[in-house]
Amino acid sequence: MSAPVTKQRATHYETPGRILDIRREFPILSRKVQEKPLAYLDNAASTQMPSKVMETITAYHEFHHSNVHRGVHQLSQEASDLYEGAREKVRRFIHARDTRQVIYTSGTTAALNLIAHSWGNSRVGKGDTILVSNMEHHANIVPWYMLAKRTGVQIKVIPILDDGTLDMDAFEAMLDPSVKAVCVNHVSNALGTVNPVRTIAGMCRERGIVSVIDGAQAVGHLKVDVQELDVDFYAFSGHKMHGPTGIGILYGKLPLLNEMEPFLGGGDMILSVSFDNITWNDLPFKFEAGTPPIAQAVGLGAAIDYLNGHDRTFLYDYEQQLLSYANERLAEVPGLTFIGTAPQKAAIVSFVMKDVHPHDIGTILDGEGVAVRTGQHCAEPVMDRYGISSTTRASMAFYNTFEEIDQLRDALLKVTELFDVTD
Repeated sequence: MSAPVTKQRATHYETPGRILDIRREFPILSRKVQEKPLAYLDNAASTQMPSKVMETITAYHEFHHSNVHRGVHQLSQEASDLYEGAREKVRRFIHARDTRQVIYTSGTTAALNLIAHSWGNSRVGKGDTILVSNMEHHANIVPWYMLAKRTGVQIKVIPILDDGTLDMDAFEAMLDPSVKAVCVNHVSNALGTVNPVRTIAGMCRERGIVSVIDGAQAVGHLKVDVQELDVDFYAFSGHKMHGPTGIGILYGKLPLLNEMEPFLGGGDMILSVSFDNITWNDLPFKFEAGTPPIAQAVGLGAAIDYLNGHDRTFLYDYEQQLLSYANERLAEVPGLTFIGTAPQKAAIVSFVMKDVHPHDIGTILDGEGVAVRTGQHCAEPVMDRYGISSTTRASMAFYNTFEEIDQLRDALLKVTELFDVTD
């Protein structure tokens, strides 16, 4: 067996009192798992909700629940005000010009599918190309593959370098006249890479190419200003930013959204209906068929209020300290290799361990109270790029602590002991 590694924590890292106060706002963080304190390090999959968000959702159900836009009675008007008020909060949060650019969806996946159908079906065909980066989540790959099956458009892959950054030279060389859209994430869920979205969007804009950005991993951590980024489309989900599941946002530039046909048909997305002619509703409603996710939208608005109630620069800087500390401490674990070492990263650490399957790692860590994600992370092409089957991913949020990073590191040392891992 390999010699045990010391478990003493570096004393120069202290979790700020402000963070400890924030943790008390998240009830789930005080529970135990396997009789151990929970160290929740699976935030890239879904972030936890603070009490204020849950209380807001409950209050909606208790006092205001009704369908929106259709009733003259007080409850319907209250629900509509809350629902549309949340849309305005989203607009301000991402600095969109107009609430007509803020479309409610069920999540990032639905938003990207909407673009692929409503924009893609009538805009691309044989002889055209869509560029998709090699680090995309399946949600920003599969809809374009399906579009290619429908229309004959060709999908080409923007390569990534060994450190997990986009090969920008190769990308620029790929921007020939056949390219109609570029689809890239703002932050990679599998690698943590922060992509130069503003630069990418600018290169697209100069050539008349549409930029489609998956922002699911960005909005809960970075300050996103869609006007500054100057992207054409930007999609994200509520549950990645301390809101509920089942709600997401598609932002788009008005000229594009106005030209696009609806994706789903039904109530509320129409102005008039007969068997001879149907007139679509105005933006954003023409893309919001049927009864919408009202409670979820209200919860998303509450999550935005919560984030805006804190110094987001402080929270981001603290997450970067967690990332630095995790890199430092996990580098001490025998047989561990990091996957994705870009110079600009979100607080995500993916790794493999010599001769140990990530599922075994995840199971052992769970026994130590540490929640991480194992597998391909809905990013199978990333795994293929590195010649691996899967990784273990620890993803952090501002409520995590240095002590939880130690808990992760100590649990990984137990893995090395059980599997006799050496460098």
